[in-house]
Amino acid sequence: MKQGDVILQHWRIRMAARHLPRGAHVLDIGCCDGLLFSVLKGRIASGVGVDTDSVPDDYGDFRFIRGRAPDDLPSGETFDAIMMLAVLEHIPADAQRSLAEDCRELLNDNGRVICTVPSPKVDRLIDLGKRLRILDGMQEQEHYGFEPSHTVQLFVDRGFTLLRARRFQFGLNNLFVFTKGSSQHAGESPGAASDLQPVSETAGQRPGSISE
Repeated sequence: MKQGDVILQHWRIRMAARHLPRGAHVLDIGCCDGLLFSVLKGRIASGVGVDTDSVPDDYGDFRFIRGRAPDDLPSGETFDAIMMLAVLEHIPADAQRSLAEDCRELLNDNGRVICTVPSPKVDRLIDLGKRLRILDGMQEQEHYGFEPSHTVQLFVDRGFTLLRARRFQFGLNNLFVFTKGSSQHAGESPGAASDLQPVSETAGQRPGSISE
């Protein structure tokens, strides 16, 4: 992994972290090298990382599993938040629907799904970055042409409430925050500790659309 990949990873984590409740028990789907827990271990209490590729060793209250969610997770374990940063675009459509349904079962009441989804335009930039040797890219050959705007329907159709949606990384990436409960009981007041606009309060914006 080149420095450019690491910078983009940290950027995604910073954007997502502000919506993680302090002291949360977190599931990181597609955990890769476990960077998310390394960065956030002072904010969250514990976590489980799962990835189909190699994973780091367990440490402290953080465990790592090589496999798939939910099939290879401990039976009955639930979480305060599920992170999927740059993951959905690597999953075929039918498996996306199953995973969104599984997230409801894996979450505690009022738990959150926090995900980032890049624009399809990113693939061309990754190719350029690889030619310039500033990016390795991460399984971009597995991208399925997933449109970020489809993320909202994917989760809302399965009973989630959309809390936040916005673009970042110069409009080339998208952050989505969903709750298993209603927005009134999600523990986050509009705009609290965040530069995100509540979707329902963004002037002239359709419900579920992405703010700049």
